Amino acid sequence: MAPQTDIPLLIPQVWTNWRTKKTDGLPGAMMFMWALCGVPFGVYSIAQNFNIPLQVQPNAFMGLCLVGWAQILVYHNKWVVWKAAALALTIAAVFAGVEAALIFTLRPLYNDGNEVPIFVVGIFAAVLLAIGLLPPYGEIWKRRGRVIGINWIFLCMDWSGAFFSLLALVVQNSFDVLGGVLYIICIILEIGIFTSHLVWLLRTRKIRKAAAAEGKTFDDLLAEHEAQGNPFKFAERKAWNDISGRKATETLSSTSQDVEKSAADAALPLDPGPSAGGEVES
Repeated sequence: MAPQTDIPLLIPQVWTNWRTKKTDGLPGAMMFMWALCGVPFGVYSIAQNFNIPLQVQPNAFMGLCLVGWAQILVYHNKWVVWKAAALALTIAAVFAGVEAALIFTLRPLYNDGNEVPIFVVGIFAAVLLAIGLLPPYGEIWKRRGRVIGINWIFLCMDWSGAFFSLLALVVQNSFDVLGGVLYIICIILEIGIFTSHLVWLLRTRKIRKAAAAEGKTFDDLLAEHEAQGNPFKFAERKAWNDISGRKATETLSSTSQDVEKSAADAALPLDPGPSAGGEVES
C-alpha cells in the first residue's frame, strides 16, 4: 500500500490560511491527526525501502500539516506566532525521533521476513488518515451543512488522489485490500463534505439572493440576526462548551448581582424613630 499523502494538495490550503488570515471551519484536530499519521506512513515507506520520492512524501506531508495546525493556533486561537512556531517545531522533532526509532526497530524485522509489524503500522496510519476526515463533520453540523475554511482545490486534489489510487489498485494484478479500504473511506467522507455544502447552497439560495440584492452577504445576515437576538433558521449552532460557558457566566453574574443587592440592603440604616430624650410637641 503506497501512502496517500500528496504534498501539493496541502499547499492551496496553507496558502489560503495565510492569505485570508482566517482558519474558521478548518479543524485543528484534522491537521494534527494528519501530521501524526505522517509518522507511521514514513516508517511504512522507509522500512520497505520504497523509492526516494515515496520516502520523502509522508514527511513533507507531516511538515505541511504542522504548518497548517500552527496557522490555526495563530489565526483562530490567537496564539503569538513564535509560541505556535516553537510548539510545532518541538512536535516535529518528537515525531522525527519516534519515526527514526521505529525504522531502526522494524526494518531488521522486515528484512528477516517478518512483515506483520510493518503491516500493523500501515493499518494504524490508514486509520489515522481516515479519522482525520471526521472533525470537519463537526464544523458542518455547527453551520447546518455549510462548509467554510476548507480550500476546495485542496479537497478536490485529495479526492482525486484517492480516486485514481483506487483505480490503480483495481487494475493491478493483486488488489491491496488495506489500501483499497483506505481510499474508499476517504472518497466517501470527502463526497459527504461536497454534498453537504451543495445541499446548503440549494437550501439558502433564496436567502442569499435576497441578501445580494441589498448588497449584503450571508454572513452579514447572520451577524444582523445575532445582534438583534432574532431566531434564524440557518444560524450557527453553538458548541456544547460554548453553551455551558455562557450559562456558567450568566449564573455567576446573577449570583454576583444577588450578593451585591443583599449587601446593599444590609448596609441600609435602620429608622431610629423618635428618641426617648427628644422634645414633645405641645
